[in-house]
Amino acid sequence: MITQSARRPLSSWKAVLRRSRQQKQHPIPAVFRTMATETTPTPPEGASAPPPPAAIPMQKPTFHTIKSRLPHKPIRSAFAVYPRPPSSRKAHPSPLDSFHAQQIARLDRTGARAALFSKANPDAAKPGDVLQVSTRKGGGEPFAGVCLSIRRAGVDTAVLLRNAVAKVPVEMWYKVYSPNVVGIEIVWRRPKRARRARLTYMRQPKHDMGNVDHLVEAWRRTRNVFTSKGRGGASKGGRGGRR
Repeated sequence: MITQSARRPLSSWKAVLRRSRQQKQHPIPAVFRTMATETTPTPPEGASAPPPPAAIPMQKPTFHTIKSRLPHKPIRSAFAVYPRPPSSRKAHPSPLDSFHAQQIARLDRTGARAALFSKANPDAAKPGDVLQVSTRKGGGEPFAGVCLSIRRAGVDTAVLLRNAVAKVPVEMWYKVYSPNVVGIEIVWRRPKRARRARLTYMRQPKHDMGNVDHLVEAWRRTRNVFTSKGRGGASKGGRGGRR
């Protein structure tokens, strides 16, 4: 056992020396070279060398100053304040954002739907409000329901509405900028702002609003009251004139 353990290192060294002797006699072709032995190609004599990469200009730092009694002689500290590096988003804006803006301008020329779901608009639709969506397909019958969530994704912005039809809960996704959508109206506003962006808890029987047809009927009555005043006056005047 002792003789075998002592012979093992010698045998390994013999194999290494034998391989190195063979490599000297028969050099390895360039095809079988590894990354460690690969050489960089040298350009021809007539060709010009490629230009070096442009270096980013280094801005000079400003030192932090402390206010002193003499305003023209502030006390300079040893802390250097370097300016913030330029933003890559401003220099190279995302092409997807410009594409979404172009599609929205084509599908929503008046900008009414963009303002209806804009976060900057205080009168915009929010989760928890009851919305009514009218479409061209499906016989033109509108679908009303409570808004569970608003998915803002550029031109693919969509709303999720929930209502109970024949005592069966129904949820529908509607694309805001879809040409199939004729109009979106706010039927009822939530009196208190919801503290969540996705009201998935309203699927539970404890928080489910159920059918919202009574809210739609009350909203239609108020609209008929405001729009029938002019019609009633015109009809009375017309009858009086005829008489």
